Amino acid sequence: MLVIVTENVPPRLRGRLAVWLIEIRAGVYVGDLSAKVRDMIWSQIEQGLEEGNAVMAWSTNTESGFDFMTLGKNRRLPVELDGLKLVSFFPIEDDETEAL
Repeated sequence: MLVIVTENVPPRLRGRLAVWLIEIRAGVYVGDLSAKVRDMIWSQIEQGLEEGNAVMAWSTNTESGFDFMTLGKNRRLPVELDGLKLVSFFPIEDDETEAL
């Protein structure tokens, strides 16, 4: 199983992802693809992301049963702790707190 979630990406990238995966909701793509195809899709995301961000998660043989990668500006940062991948949060920037 492969899941990709995108935010603020160009329409041409969304269209390219829809060639290989099903878009079950705006910016959320799912499918069941090989590791080779998954790597090719990730390289397409890297090339076409522009100002957006993306996360890709897939099933694998780990303690948690999945792995993931992120790309683009996002408050979430993947960190590895004792072989387990977790998510850390960057602090809210002053500009963001003023907008709230």
